[in-house]
Amino acid sequence: MLLIGLTGSIATGKSTVSSILSGAPQSLPIIDADILARKVVEPGTSGYNAILKHFGPTAPDLLIPTSKSMPEQGPDGKGRPLNRPALGRRVFGDSPERKADRAILNGIVHPAVRREMYKALLRYYLQGHWAVVLDVPLLFESGMDRICGTVIVVAVKDSAVQMARLRDRDPHLSEEDAQNRVVSQTDVRFKARRCEARGPGKGIVLWNDGSKEDLERDTRLAISQLRAANPSWWNWLLLGCPPLAVVVAVWRFWQNTRINRRWKEQESSGS
Repeated sequence: MLLIGLTGSIATGKSTVSSILSGAPQSLPIIDADILARKVVEPGTSGYNAILKHFGPTAPDLLIPTSKSMPEQGPDGKGRPLNRPALGRRVFGDSPERKADRAILNGIVHPAVRREMYKALLRYYLQGHWAVVLDVPLLFESGMDRICGTVIVVAVKDSAVQMARLRDRDPHLSEEDAQNRVVSQTDVRFKARRCEARGPGKGIVLWNDGSKEDLERDTRLAISQLRAANPSWWNWLLLGCPPLAVVVAVWRFWQNTRINRRWKEQESSGS
C-alpha cells in the first residue's frame, strides 16, 4: 500500500486536492490530520484536559461561552468545547511566546493524532487499498514524511495569492490575524523545494497559482502516474505477505531518513 503524504500551507489549495483525491474516479481514503486533531481534543479527552490545564489559567475565553444552548458543563456534561479562534490567537504568530505556546499545544495534540493515524492505516491496509492519503499540514515538521512513499506539496509561487485567498475564505480574520497564521507555518515554497529534493516519483509539487480546473488536471495526472508505478499485483502481494509489507515499510523509512539527512546537509551548506 502506497502512503501518499499530502501537505501545503494555509490557503494554498491542499483541501481542494484532498477533495479531488477522495472523489471519483480516484476514491482514495483520506486520513485528515485536522479532523483527527479536533477529535483528540473533544471535551472529556485527555488532550482536552491537558489544554485546559496549561492554557486555562491565562486564557479566560478558552472555552465556548455559556448560553441557553451551551450549559456550563457542555451539552454532554463533559465540558464546553474549545474556543478555537481564541486558542488560535494564543498560538499563531512569530513571537517567542507564541512559538512556545504552539510547541506545547503540538506536544499535546500530535502524539494523539499519530495514534489515530496508525489505527486508520492498519484498517485501510487490511481492506486492500492500493494507496492512502495522509493529509497532514505539518507533514515535514512532524517527521511523518519518513513513512510516505510519495509526498505531494500544494504550493503557490506568489505569497500575495495565498494572503488574498485566506482573506476571501475567512473574512472574519483581520489582516494581522491572517498574517500571523501564514508566518506561523513553514513557507510553502521551502516545502516545495524540500519535496522536489526527494526525487522523481517520491516528491510531487502541484503549483496552484492558476484556476481550480488547472489544479484538478495536474492532480489527476499526478495520480495516474503514481497508479501506473504501483500496479495492483504489487498491492495484493503486500497484502498477502505481511512480512514483505513490513520490509518495504522499513526500507522506505530508511530511504526517507537518508533523503532528509541529505536535505539538511544541503541547507546547512547553503548549496
